[in-house]
Amino acid sequence: MPNPKICVSLEETTVNAMVEEAARAVIQGADMVEVRFDRLYLTKPQATVVEDEDGNKTSTTPPVSDWAVSDASELDVEKSISSLKEGISLPVIFAVRSVREGGHFPGTEKQRLDILQNAIDSKVTWVDLELSIKTKERKALVDAAKSANCQIIASQHDVEGTPSAEDIMNLVTSNVSEGDIVKFCSTVNDHQDALQIVEAANNLSDQEDTPPYSLMALGKGGDWGRLHAPVLGQELVYATMRDEFRLSDKGLVNVRDLQDAWRLLEY
Repeated sequence: MPNPKICVSLEETTVNAMVEEAARAVIQGADMVEVRFDRLYLTKPQATVVEDEDGNKTSTTPPVSDWAVSDASELDVEKSISSLKEGISLPVIFAVRSVREGGHFPGTEKQRLDILQNAIDSKVTWVDLELSIKTKERKALVDAAKSANCQIIASQHDVEGTPSAEDIMNLVTSNVSEGDIVKFCSTVNDHQDALQIVEAANNLSDQEDTPPYSLMALGKGGDWGRLHAPVLGQELVYATMRDEFRLSDKGLVNVRDLQDAWRLLEY
């Protein structure tokens, strides 16, 4: 069985920087990239460089929660989507994450759904449609995506914690008709939470007729599902271009490190 596809989630905050980040992801071996369109409304502050008494310099950036957020009307949506489409060579998963699911989009839900519709109209390869979108509006987007031959990530992001393995499995199996891949991401508070992700994926891999899924978590131990994705039946693994110290404490894995781990583990 081939290894899961690797998707690098782009974290830059301007169109040009995101295009450049995608180009680096190509070199690092990514199969696709996730455009987090909501991040284009953020203003990344300058890093602060601190030098200790031995002359060692460290660079720190404030947490994303402290970054300035632009008004939703300040971004030219159609022009930005066009520039991203023209500049990125890999298949794209287009997402506009709402604040309620851990994102940064500053506008109304209608504005957010309109952006998703614009992305579908541009014939993006994939679109991420949260399961929390109201039924009528989500069905309209699903129908539009199918007409445009745009594949769908049916996602849920639990920012408060991690449910049981059984609940995660039920989420996947009960939403088989809602997308081409069911994605679940949560926040882990301890290693027991992290094990729920691994257990759910492992049990799903043993079942017949399970829809393609991608399960992950943020927080310490959240990287386990990514590192062992090939034996957990995962269809898709999200990685990052970030490479800072103790990245695994955030539940994230650098794209190159992920591939090295799979080779080391002989997956």
